[in-house]
Amino acid sequence: MSNDVILSDQEIENALSELPGWEVRDNWLRRKYKTPGWPHTLMLANTISYISEAAHHHPDLELGYAQVVFKIQTHRVKAITESDVALAKKIHEVVTWLPGEDSPLDGYPKSWIK
Repeated sequence: MSNDVILSDQEIENALSELPGWEVRDNWLRRKYKTPGWPHTLMLANTISYISEAAHHHPDLELGYAQVVFKIQTHRVKAITESDVALAKKIHEVVTWLPGEDSPLDGYPKSWIK
């Protein structure tokens, strides 16, 4: 079932050390991802949505022309839990991935996630 273990401030600080660019604001774990424009914003929102649905966890998203703001807390306890951190780590891993120098994949021709 769900994991509603509410994290202490210290546990959240430890988690943030593994999540560059992330912060806690108003009791939400959040990150703003900047994109090169609207098509990339929509792709990013869809990627986050797909991963979140697969995890059966549902963040709040704010979309702008060249940005996505991802906010998560466990709604039923109105706090940051282990499952929020786990989802944030998975999303961050996927959306900041780029092919390595030795990869046959080229990567995006435009500057991507910041």
